[in-house]
Amino acid sequence: MRISARADYAVRAVLELAVRHSDDAPVKAETIAAAQDIPHKFLEGILGDLRRGGVVESRRGGGGGYRLARDAAAITVADVIRAVDGPIVSVRGERPTGLTYTGSAQPLLPLWIALRANVRRILEGVTIADIAADALPAHVTALAAEPAAWENP
Repeated sequence: MRISARADYAVRAVLELAVRHSDDAPVKAETIAAAQDIPHKFLEGILGDLRRGGVVESRRGGGGGYRLARDAAAITVADVIRAVDGPIVSVRGERPTGLTYTGSAQPLLPLWIALRANVRRILEGVTIADIAADALPAHVTALAAEPAAWENP
């Protein structure tokens, strides 16, 4: 699995809105970009995708900007990634459930499905509020605490 720059920037932008600007006032894209060191023009496109995905709201004008569309506890990391990148796990651009294999490759399908299930378990089980509070779920911290998780084979 590969996390794209768009997905990384999107999660960081949404987290910035949750942590630094929790008073519900709209925040300008320039402010988010500067705080998270994200290229402003790139962030504008990401924020548009997040708005269309129902993760953030926007308001135009002098007092305009972006804010979370719902409470940070109701927004998962998976929601953010799907809004900017589409399906979380794909094989050759297709969802695993749409694949078919024949012959010796048949055991690949349940492998890809299991991979998707595990990725979803993590990303759907962590909310923006969890990250903002530095309180990841126990199963996530346990996985991250395994020494092998930090190794690059």
